[in-house]
Amino acid sequence: MSITSVGIIGAGTMGNGIAQACATSGIQVVMVDISDAAFAKGIATVASSLERLIKKEKITPADRDAALARIKGSTSYEDLKSSQLVIEAATENYDLKVKILRQIDAIVPADVIIASNTSSISITKLAAITSRPDRFIGMHFFNPVPMMALVEIIRGLQTSDATHAAVQSMAKALGKTPVTVKNSPGFVVNRILVPMINEAFFVLYEGLATPEDIDAGMKLGCNQPIGPLALADMVGLDVCLAVMEVYLGEFGDSKYRPCPLLREMVAAGRLGRKTGRGVYQY
Repeated sequence: MSITSVGIIGAGTMGNGIAQACATSGIQVVMVDISDAAFAKGIATVASSLERLIKKEKITPADRDAALARIKGSTSYEDLKSSQLVIEAATENYDLKVKILRQIDAIVPADVIIASNTSSISITKLAAITSRPDRFIGMHFFNPVPMMALVEIIRGLQTSDATHAAVQSMAKALGKTPVTVKNSPGFVVNRILVPMINEAFFVLYEGLATPEDIDAGMKLGCNQPIGPLALADMVGLDVCLAVMEVYLGEFGDSKYRPCPLLREMVAAGRLGRKTGRGVYQY
């Protein structure tokens, strides 16, 4: 099965990034969000990203125009019916994802594959609320989607071999490198990464070093391209907190307790780049 049409729920950071990756690879995209304004903001982000690629001479203006023409905006789930794959890219909230997935499942034909871009929630559990658990899978893209090569392909207990093969091929068609992982909280990359970010917040919370020195230490001492606190701002502090809370709840191990400073900053609305302030000011 070759996937040539994709529906995406959510025009935010992850949704518009996935839309760009698909559209620049020749795939038709329907991007659904709650309002025309939300879609307009998402498509503007895509257009801006493509402009930067033109300046770097990685694509031509004709490539940009063709990619943008492949992305259709909508506020109706009905427009997903023509998609072969629908990717849910909503915020990392279980109840919200369940609500969205039930709506998708009720509308799209039975042969359509449904994927979640969740970074921590059980694919087996999400699959079970649909009528097609064998055609449900996790596709965990990484931010910024157009630049990051990795896609984690997460098989739930019910995911069929055919579904896995189709999604794996599609990821490769996007120019990505898919890695297949078993279903488990946080899967592989975030299982390692987010606790490291949380520990960096503990180091900051305990006053051991400044944010700048913590990030510089990890960049220069561990050869990381970006420090953990700057990365947290990019990912979103609310997302980091949500992931740690999933780990704590699922594993019941105190080593996954979120740092009090992380909780406090989220409560203050300092979520990182998307709000203009997190650990750093933007």
